[in-house]
Formats: sequence, structure tokens, C-alpha cells
Amino acid sequence: MTTAPQSSGARFPAATILGYPRIGRRRELKKAVEAYWAGKIDAAELEAAAAGLRAGVRARLVELGLDAQGSAIPESFSFYDQVLDVTTAVGSLPSRFDGFEGIDQYFTAARGVGEIAPLEMTKWFDTNYHYLVPEIGPETTFALSSRRVVEQFVEAKAAGLVTRPVLVGPVTYLLLSKASDVAPEGYQPLDRLADLVPVYAEILAELAAAGAEWVQLDEPGLVTDNIDVPVERVHAAVTEAYATLTAGARPAIFVATPFGDLRGGLDVLAGTAVEAIGIDLVRGSAPAGPVTGLETKTLVAGVIDGHNIWRADLSAKLEVLEGLKALGAAEVAVSTSTSLQHVPHDVAEETWDDAELDAQLHAWLAFADQKVVEVVTLATALGEGRDAVTAELAAASEALASRAVAAGVKVEAVRARTAALQAGDFHRAPYAERAAAQAERLHLPQLPTTTIGSFPQTAEIRKARAAFGKGDLTAEAYEAEMKAEIARVIELQEEIGLDVLVHGEAERNDMVQYFAELLDGFAVTQHGWVQSYGSRCTRPSILWGDVSRPEPMTVAWASYAQSLTPKPVKGMLTGPVTIMAWSFVRDDIPLGETANQIGLALRDEITDLEAAGIAVVQVDEPALRELLPLRKDDQPAYLDWSVSSFRLATAGARPDTQVHTHLCYSEFGEVIGAIDGLDADVTSIEAARSRMEILPELAAAGYARGVGPGVYDIHSPRVPSEAEVTELVELAAESVPGQLLWINPDCGLKTRGYTETTESLRNLVAATLAVRDAVPAV
Repeated sequence: MTTAPQSSGARFPAATILGYPRIGRRRELKKAVEAYWAGKIDAAELEAAAAGLRAGVRARLVELGLDAQGSAIPESFSFYDQVLDVTTAVGSLPSRFDGFEGIDQYFTAARGVGEIAPLEMTKWFDTNYHYLVPEIGPETTFALSSRRVVEQFVEAKAAGLVTRPVLVGPVTYLLLSKASDVAPEGYQPLDRLADLVPVYAEILAELAAAGAEWVQLDEPGLVTDNIDVPVERVHAAVTEAYATLTAGARPAIFVATPFGDLRGGLDVLAGTAVEAIGIDLVRGSAPAGPVTGLETKTLVAGVIDGHNIWRADLSAKLEVLEGLKALGAAEVAVSTSTSLQHVPHDVAEETWDDAELDAQLHAWLAFADQKVVEVVTLATALGEGRDAVTAELAAASEALASRAVAAGVKVEAVRARTAALQAGDFHRAPYAERAAAQAERLHLPQLPTTTIGSFPQTAEIRKARAAFGKGDLTAEAYEAEMKAEIARVIELQEEIGLDVLVHGEAERNDMVQYFAELLDGFAVTQHGWVQSYGSRCTRPSILWGDVSRPEPMTVAWASYAQSLTPKPVKGMLTGPVTIMAWSFVRDDIPLGETANQIGLALRDEITDLEAAGIAVVQVDEPALRELLPLRKDDQPAYLDWSVSSFRLATAGARPDTQVHTHLCYSEFGEVIGAIDGLDADVTSIEAARSRMEILPELAAAGYARGVGPGVYDIHSPRVPSEAEVTELVELAAESVPGQLLWINPDCGLKTRGYTETTESLRNLVAATLAVRDAVPAV
């Protein structure tokens, strides 16, 4: 039996993916967008560069085996963010952006300008990708305002391809939105579903008129109960939205539900008139028996992991696919579990210095291109039988077997150390005792000022680091350049008047990669770029084996910086959870075991920093909320091992060593207890864009240690005025007692320039001094 959509009559492709990396193999989109922002190219040149990237992606996917004519290729390009794309398409930008048009309005909403603040930014489900949060209220108007999704389909069609346009679905779009500032208490953006869906229907009608056979609507909002809307209302919204969307002229509709277990949402979607439903069978599972309604639909099985980079066990995946026949779907198609925007392009482009590791990793890994081939292989096996792909199945099994026994994957000394841990290894002295010892040692004023860690990385710094990596700069010359930059950063902070200083992290290309290069068990890519947000890209490291620390990693730089000033300088470390979240973590042992291995390595580093005279150590955990499971019943186990690994790293610190941590760009209200459980002496947290939204929740939870809510949004190029920062400091002082309140930016300053950074920090210090005298002393 085959699927025959009432709209187009086209069958769903046997093999597809949910999305593909859009930044370019060498970050071409990043370079073009930033050139446009800098005024080096005009809008026409930017559009031409983007069109060239899209054409290259389509050609590559055809080359890898996806059908050029059968809607197998997703049209998933974005200049900045897929949620912002919908916001501009449906005309729901807040009125503060009304003075701008076209691509300039789009980028202003993303980045802000002058006194116009950008949209808030937060994490996309449990990934390290950030999306721009729509602001929806009773005053929001919806109207078709951008036809880019139609234009890009037409662009592909003109080149001879029939692609599949991709949009964030209407229910997920509203679930991920925040109520606007003028919305009444209790208002939820989902209240506006009936007003939004007709605009989606217009887009679908225009796509149908342009010749689109299928459209993909992503509804990951159905796989989480972390959103403050009852699941019954979410399911009712799905039924309502898709009753409208399937009623008119349209392409066939494929609803994808990546990132987790769809559970009861599958029955709801099966009860609608959509033609295909995608389920994540990496993070989720399929029901055991038939699902009513699937008999007229294609079930798109996301069996290839779009979230991680390990080669799949193709034989095991094929068994899963064969078992799906029991669900009674008209057809089963093969796909990735998520968009491939979360993985790099091509492992074939990578080389590693160690010849043995190089050969092993090439056999063990699958980046985006390799995952496309895996999808095509499984679809061939499903359609033609296992005999058609015998060699491919055998090669995958052989790679898995070699990985299991390779040297370094299991290190007995590392496993013995984690096995010997006792309860006392996870606890420090009581906070009151620590606070008294730290006050006596540090002598800080009320509302002490600091930064999060990194300072701007100039072209000269990056050039020196690259030259050293290539062997074109001697170790002595490299050290001299880094020390000169550290001295500059210390001098600047003293001149501005900050109270607790940082060395600026000039030697670090990335806060995770730096440690990955120094810890055993990691490998680092050359071209493995992944989009984090907008034009910001990272190269996640590959955590392939047991982790240990061969030697100190940060002590020399921190102690040099401390030698330049009588003020305390923070030792800067990245926490276990964040190192894991921003790496491609191994999937062959429990995450908690890996977290403890990293925690012990960091514990050793803190001991060495203390011996070198460092009195303040910051262990960043910005990804704590990021890895939180999307289903509440899975969260306690995660919070247990994630919090424990941080405490393992820091519990060996002396009482008079002040331990800081930093969290940013996520909704942290759901993990207040975990933040408290970290038992850090000071927690700095993103708060500028949300205007201290988190502080009442911290106060209500009885949080009673130091907290530094960010008062300077570093993800925007604008410089906040002294008055703006003063207002935020005063807001913070209303919720946090003066003896516990710290003043700092939202995040590190690596991506900013020195001119804007200096001006912003001067305003931060001036605002703090203005408020400090008004806060009652304790």
C-alpha cells in the first residue's frame, strides 16, 4: 500500500534528511554575513553568496544519493535562525523594529542596534544551538510578510530540482515564544494559534502554486514537557492547527518531531490529515503495536543520529526499521533523527596527527555527508533487502568492533579512580564557614565587579595562535605574545576599576577545545564547524576515550596574570557538563561516568591553581540547563550526575578559595534546585536580555549565596548606556542582598571588539559605583 496525498499525489521519498548544515564547509555564510554587517559587501552580494551555498548543498546531496526530483532534499537554509525566519515570514516582529526593512530588519531583530534591543536568545531544545525568541502578545499582528521560503523553492526548481521547504511548525513556534511586555498576566502565546495558522496556510498555498509537492513542518514542541503548557492543550492545538492546514490548497505535509520521544503525540498526529509523520528513534521510541490513522500515512523513521557523530550500527538500525511494519503505516521511509545542522559536514576532510588515531576515527565517525549515505544505505536495504547492502553492513559492524577494543577507549587507572569515590569527595565545608574565610582573604567591596572570563580576541592573537599551531612561531615567541596580551588585559581592567580580574584567555581558541587539546581521551577537528547561533560557529571536540589530565593546563597563565596585580585574578576552567555538552560525547558508557572522569581532572587542576596562589576559581557550566532531558521523568537522574560531577571538581577546594560558576542563555527556572545544588560560592547568570527575569525565582527558592546577574548583553554589538546598566543593577539589588550581589556581563567578551568592550565595562563600573552607596551595608 502506498501513500497518496490528496494534495499532490506524490509519494514521500524513501530516503531523506531533516536538514543539512547551512554555514558552508569553510564557514562561507559566516564570512558573507559578517562582511555585509561590516559594509564590505552589499545586499545583492550577500544574496548571491547565499544562493551559491544553497546550490552547492543541493548538488552535494544529489551526489550522495538523495533524489533530485522527489522532495528528498530539505530546503532548510537560514541567514541567521530558523525561528527568526518564521517571525519575519508571518510578520510578528515587535514594533520596535518597524523602522527597518528587509534583510536589515531581520539582522536588527537578531543583533539590535543603538538603543533598540534584539530579540532574546535561548537554547534550541537540548542542543548548543540558540534561537531568537519571538515576542507574542495581544497586540501582535500576523500577516504574510516574507516569501523567502517560496523563493528558495523556486530557485531550486529553476535549477531542475524539486526540494522540500522546511518551516518551524505553528504549534512549536508559539510554544517557544514568550509573552510580550504588554501581555496581561497569565497570557500564553499559544492563545494566538487561530490567528497565526491562516498565515501558514497562505504560505502553503503559495508553495503549492509554485509546484512544491511536500512541505516539512518541524514540531519538536511535541516531544517535551519542559514547556509551561499542559500536554492536553498542546495536543488540542495540534489537532486544531492541522485541521486548518490540511483543508486548503497545499503541498503534502510532513510533520517532523525531532529531539525526543513523541509518546501520545503520535496518536494525535496520526488522527490528523497530514500525509507523513517523522519520529526520532534515536532519542525516542516507537509504540509496540498498530497506531490508528497511520494506515494512510508514511512513517518517517529517524534512525540515524543527527545529534552526534558516531557511525551507526546499520544492522541494528535495519532491525528497528523492519520492526516498524507492526505499526501499520502505509509506508516507512528512512531519515535522520534531527536536522544535520548539529554536526559538521564531512569526516573525509579531517586528519589527525596520530596515524593510528587518524585511521580509527575515520572508521568510527559519521559527519553529515556520511549520515546521508547511511540513510540511503538503509533505505536501499529496506526496499531491496539486506543482500543489496551486504558490504556496507559488514563495514559498519567491523568499525564498531574495532572501536570497542581500541587502546585508550578504556583505561583501567581512570576507571579505578572513579570507582573508588566516596560521598565525602562531593562536599565542601558549609557555606557560612567558606564565606567568612573568603571575606578575610579577599577584602572585596559590596557589589564587587568582574567579568566572565574572556576578553576580545584580536586578529593579532588569532594569527599568533595559528602560527604557533602550524610551527611557524616558536614556543618562546608565542608565550611572549600571549603574556603581552595578558598584561594588557590586566592593565585595562585595573584602569577601568574592576574588582576581580581575569587573564583574558588569549591562549584559548575555544573554552572547550582548549581543554580537549590538553586532556587525554579527546580529539580535535580542523574543519568540524557547527553553527551555535547566527554567524557564531564552534568546532566541538570528539570525546572518544577515558579522560585524564597528563599535566596542569591553566596554572602558568593564571599565575603570571596574578603576578601583575594585587587584585584577585580568577583561575578559569570549563565544567564537566559543558565540556561534554559542547563536545561530541561518547555513546558507549554512561554519561555520569564520563562526567566524573572530567570532574577528577578539573579537581586536580584546582589543587594546582591553589598551590600557585590563586584565590578565586571559576568553573563555567553554561550548558547545565542545555542537557536537561526534555521529559520530566528523565530529569532527576541527569540532575544527579551533572550536579555531582561539578561538586566532585570543586569539593577539594580550600574554604578560603572562592569558587564561581557561570550559566548563560537558557531558561534556568526549571533547574533552580540544581543551581543551588552546585554549591558554588558565586553564580553568574545571563539576565540582561530578560531584564533579571531569573532573580525572583532565585529569591523564591531561597538561594542564599553570591549571584552575579548579567547587566551587559555581550551577544549584541550595541554598547549599553550607564543609565541602562544602572537600571538593571537597581533591579538586581531589589532581589539580591547587597552582600551577595555581584555585577558582571552576561557572558565572556571574546566575540566583541575592544572599543565597545571598554566603553561598556566603564558604564558597568560607573553604574555599580552609583548604586553601591545606596545599598545598605551588612
